[in-house]
Amino acid sequence: MAKKLFVGSLPFATTSDELREMFAKVGAVTEANVVMDKMSGRSRGFGFVEMASDEEADKAIKELNGMEVEGRKIFVSEARPQAPRDNG
Repeated sequence: MAKKLFVGSLPFATTSDELREMFAKVGAVTEANVVMDKMSGRSRGFGFVEMASDEEADKAIKELNGMEVEGRKIFVSEARPQAPRDNG
């Protein structure tokens, strides 16, 4: 079963393809996406990666959490469901 990971503190120049390559070194990546700002079109400095299995996701958390990328230590954890928003 696939597990989705949250990746924070990414350098703003990081692309979704670079994020995928980073995690592919640890295991099979189903999806990788850097979140972009709707107004400016620039990276918001975080993203999500879906690993093919729970084991690979756990390995990615162990090996990549705290890794330095372009002078920034990234944060990797299991993604939590988005809290409901009150858009009223």
